Amino acid sequence: MDYTSLLLLGLAGLGIISSNSTVTIAMVALLLVRLLGLNQAFPWLEKYGLTAGIIILLIGVMSPVASGRISLHTVGQAFLHWKSLTAIGIGILVAYLGGRGAALIGSQPTIVAGLLIGTVIGVAVFKGVPVGPLIAAGILSLIIGRM
Repeated sequence: MDYTSLLLLGLAGLGIISSNSTVTIAMVALLLVRLLGLNQAFPWLEKYGLTAGIIILLIGVMSPVASGRISLHTVGQAFLHWKSLTAIGIGILVAYLGGRGAALIGSQPTIVAGLLIGTVIGVAVFKGVPVGPLIAAGILSLIIGRM
C-alpha cells in the first residue's frame, strides 16, 4: 500500500476514533476509488466535487424553506430582528470569504494540503463540520494579502 492510501486510511481511522462518520465515509470513498483503480475519477472530483458538495449543502440548508417548515412570513421576519440581521451580515461575510478562498486555492494549490489537514482534524477531533476549507482559505487570503 502506498503512502497516500495509508494517509487516507489513517484519516479514516481518525474519523472512526472520533465517531465522525462524515470524515470516515469521505476517506473510505476516496480510498476505494484509489484501490479500485478508478483514478480517472480524480480529475472530475477535483474539478466538480466542490461544486457538487455546495449544491448538496444548499439543498440541505434550503429544504426547510422548500418543505414549508419555514414560512415566507418567517423569512420576512429575519429583516426585523437584530439577531437575524446579524446572521444575514455574517452570511454575506462568509460567502465573501468562501469566494476569496476558492480563488486562493485555485491560484496557490500548495496551501490545500494544510487547509485539508486542518479541516479534517477540526472535524474529527473537535466535532466540527467539513465546510471549513474555503472559509479558512478566505481568512488566510486576508492574512497573507492574496487573492
